Amino acid sequence: MTSTTTYIAFLRAVNVGGRTVRMERLRALFGELGLERVGSYIQSGNVFFTADAADAADTAGRAALTGRIERHLEERLGYAVPVLLRTVDEVQAVLDAEPFAGVEVTPEVRLTVNFLSEPLPADFPVPYTSPKGDYEVIGADPGTAYVVVHLKDGKWVTTGALFGKSYRGLATSRFLHTTAKIVAAARKA
Repeated sequence: MTSTTTYIAFLRAVNVGGRTVRMERLRALFGELGLERVGSYIQSGNVFFTADAADAADTAGRAALTGRIERHLEERLGYAVPVLLRTVDEVQAVLDAEPFAGVEVTPEVRLTVNFLSEPLPADFPVPYTSPKGDYEVIGADPGTAYVVVHLKDGKWVTTGALFGKSYRGLATSRFLHTTAKIVAAARKA
């Protein structure tokens, strides 16, 4: 009997920019790959499932699983859907580290967890505050950056490359509270 791990696939650019996919369809697409206990959380591309635990411990295995999912989604949906794959335990570790400890939450402040396909460039200064003061990168590890967004007149004005032009990887962000809810849903499934 093989051991399984629960994964969370954070999908980038799903249900934005006119690319609408119902979660029922996304779950079915993951099921077509033979992944088990497939579930989702809200309409922003958060899919969780179980698969062989060996992939979680092995970089090549995880890359192969990620590539398999990305190819299948592109084939079925007709456009590329980057996937940032983490185990539920990895995401829980992010939450347990309390990366935003000490940050005062106000109606004008949003806390976001940004999942990265590659580490930030070595020359990217952390902590970093954007020139306009609309966001701060308060910390990072190889797979995640922790960003405080400052709303202007109640609006999210942050656009463009959060991590500068030298960052060649992909990122997708989730609010901190949403990230906690995704983990809870994945554990419950």
